[in-house]
Amino acid sequence: MVQLQNQFLQNSPSAGDGTMVADELLEPDVQIITSGGRIIPAHSRILASASPVVERLITSPQKRRSSDRKIHILGVPYDAVSAFVQFLYSSKCDEEHMEKYGIHLLALSHVYFVPQLKQNCTRGLAERLTIENVVDILQLARLCDAPDLYVKCLKLLSNNFNTVEETEGWKFLQNHDPWLELEILRFMDEAESRKKRTRRYREEQSLYLQLSEAMDCLEHICTEGCTSVGPYDMDPSKNKGPCSKFSTCHGLQLSIKHFVTCKRRVNGGCLRCKRMWQLFRLHSSICDQTDECRVPLCRQFKLKVQEDRIRDDATWRLLVRKVVSVKTVCSLSLAKRKREDEPRVATNYY
Repeated sequence: MVQLQNQFLQNSPSAGDGTMVADELLEPDVQIITSGGRIIPAHSRILASASPVVERLITSPQKRRSSDRKIHILGVPYDAVSAFVQFLYSSKCDEEHMEKYGIHLLALSHVYFVPQLKQNCTRGLAERLTIENVVDILQLARLCDAPDLYVKCLKLLSNNFNTVEETEGWKFLQNHDPWLELEILRFMDEAESRKKRTRRYREEQSLYLQLSEAMDCLEHICTEGCTSVGPYDMDPSKNKGPCSKFSTCHGLQLSIKHFVTCKRRVNGGCLRCKRMWQLFRLHSSICDQTDECRVPLCRQFKLKVQEDRIRDDATWRLLVRKVVSVKTVCSLSLAKRKREDEPRVATNYY
């Protein structure tokens, strides 16, 4: 500790310009009393500049006209207090000290208001979370107002609850802190609800993406032709080969062939034809090129909507809006990807 104090004095910016008299700091003028009665001598100015709480503890005896300049830090191991004082001098904390006394240093940094040490302890303890210590660190994070560490503990506990439930820390928490147990269970319930909502949202987005891709393939088949199906005025033998979305395009071609030849379609008894009918209707709701569109039934559906023969309900309007939104996002992302690839091609060329 004496070596550390001397090093701090040598590196102190005020030791060379005369603003602070170094002779006053050569001799420790305050004592830190730790558990077991062990004493750590220190310099009051250094401690006061590093911690406002320690500063008040040092100045309060002077206000009472007392010469007792002692600071009692009890309930914490001597080595942890020594590491804490070392940080007040050097603003550095060794990995070994963090490994051994991280929990104690977090408590000391919170009590004596040392934000930099508290941040280091929060980050260090987050990296050292285990199944065995997560409950203890969770309780400490709540008491020391460390929200980032608290949330990380909750996530680790939620993801490994069956294992944590068998530890002694969890059993102690159940017997002595039921409110925290209730808060943990509530967090786990909310996390599960968020997972379900995220899963449902992804499934919906996947459906809208498939419908958007089906709309592109439908326009492609009816305009350019693909493998065995194409426009009525195009020779099937001159159709193009498989396109980039052939997995979707091939299934759509089979559905179109079935739709044309199915005999139950007239009476509405074919489920496959009903789906194809809905795809034509969806295309008509999205298409903005009625006069030039070559997709079958596109103009007929638009005329029926104008004549108010078909009333679009709220669910159908929502479906159309979602598919249009996904279609727009996909086109924008594709255009952005092309712009990003152009400089790469030019660089490779040069």
